[in-house]
Amino acid sequence: MGCLQSRDVEVVDGKAGPGTNGVAGKAGDQQCLQDQKGVPPTRDFTDIKQVSYDEIGLSYKQVFSLKQSWKGIKRKMEETGVEMFVRLFKTNSDLQALFQGFKHIRSDDELRSNEALEYHATLVMTTLDDAITHIDNYEFVRQLLHKTGGSHIKFQGFEPDNFMQIKEPFLEAVRVTLGDRYTDNMKTIYTIAITFILSTLVEGIKEAMEAAGINPSSAGSCIS
Repeated sequence: MGCLQSRDVEVVDGKAGPGTNGVAGKAGDQQCLQDQKGVPPTRDFTDIKQVSYDEIGLSYKQVFSLKQSWKGIKRKMEETGVEMFVRLFKTNSDLQALFQGFKHIRSDDELRSNEALEYHATLVMTTLDDAITHIDNYEFVRQLLHKTGGSHIKFQGFEPDNFMQIKEPFLEAVRVTLGDRYTDNMKTIYTIAITFILSTLVEGIKEAMEAAGINPSSAGSCIS
């Protein structure tokens, strides 16, 4: 079945001799493996280059850390999403005006308990969840985000750059949810990930606008 298993043992004075499967024959076995596979027997695997997701800007290790960390967000998707939007509207009241269901609400407490906001926050977080869960599948995520971004052309007053306004509120909401688990390293990883996601959403809506021959702020409906 192979070099190590098929060789006969040569016994010399009751001990396994050189070139056998005995202790004294390990060097020969290693040479045999090297001859068979062309791989040095003492190869140091630390020299293997890490997979780098160039399009996303994250390394294999960072993607692994992101997916592990995201499990903590998945357990509190709605709360994290609502926190994100509450923080978004604090500094971007013009964006809140786009939402029919809660555009007149000014109190943070009322926003947090508003069913329309909870519903929309969950929808947005579900899209982010799909993107982050499959972030190592670039083509899938790109198509998902392009389609999602493009769907926003129907909302009156929504402009491509509006997507980027979510960046800081998202990071703050993730920080609140994760607490001490939101280390400087994780902040860097989440920043790279959300920048990629939002930039791809921008690409999607711009492509849809160009295809439809429309400009930002053109006709559409308010976001329900």
